[in-house]
Amino acid sequence: MSPRERLATARLYLVCDARPREWLQAAVRGGVDLLQLRDKSLDEDGLLAAAREFREAGAPFILNDRPDLVEACGADGVHVGQDDATPAEARALIGADRIVGRSTHAPEQAAAAEADPEVDYLAVGPVHATPTKPGRPAAGLGYVGYAARTVTKPWFAIGGVDATNVGEVVGRGASRIVVVRAITEADDPEAAARTLRAALEAPVGTARA
Repeated sequence: MSPRERLATARLYLVCDARPREWLQAAVRGGVDLLQLRDKSLDEDGLLAAAREFREAGAPFILNDRPDLVEACGADGVHVGQDDATPAEARALIGADRIVGRSTHAPEQAAAAEADPEVDYLAVGPVHATPTKPGRPAAGLGYVGYAARTVTKPWFAIGGVDATNVGEVVGRGASRIVVVRAITEADDPEAAARTLRAALEAPVGTARA
């Protein structure tokens, strides 16, 4: 199955800094479908070294914000924010067969990403304010509901989502989430992933305004 085919069925997406392969594999055993390497502390050599661990973890591997390093890292795709390279610029660097993800924070950005042929999936949020994106105001649950009603590409609710509130985003129509601290700060990444996965596989609520 190609990374794009696996993206179509992905539910739980983990974004994290450089981690040992064994830790990443534990998260994947627990139900993580996609991994993203996001580590702003690393230089290029550090990213290349970290990528080796992600490549062997057992899930498609996305590199954050560095389409120029996707080939060297052996990544399955790249994720770009609103202030990063455009999806077209990213696509030109990574080729036609890899994945391009796009952060969105408001309905007009979601609409643009939905219409952009270079975008394969959207991140929708932040649902809640989060220290991983300091200064970024929460987009709120209303934006999750908007995405559920209008976005046809794969999309993931992101931003402060954890085991205590995942039911809220599922209730607004999300079937996919991105998490960071909900797994990276857990004592047992496999158990944390399993708990989140179970919540996602509960019946999805009807999207509300």
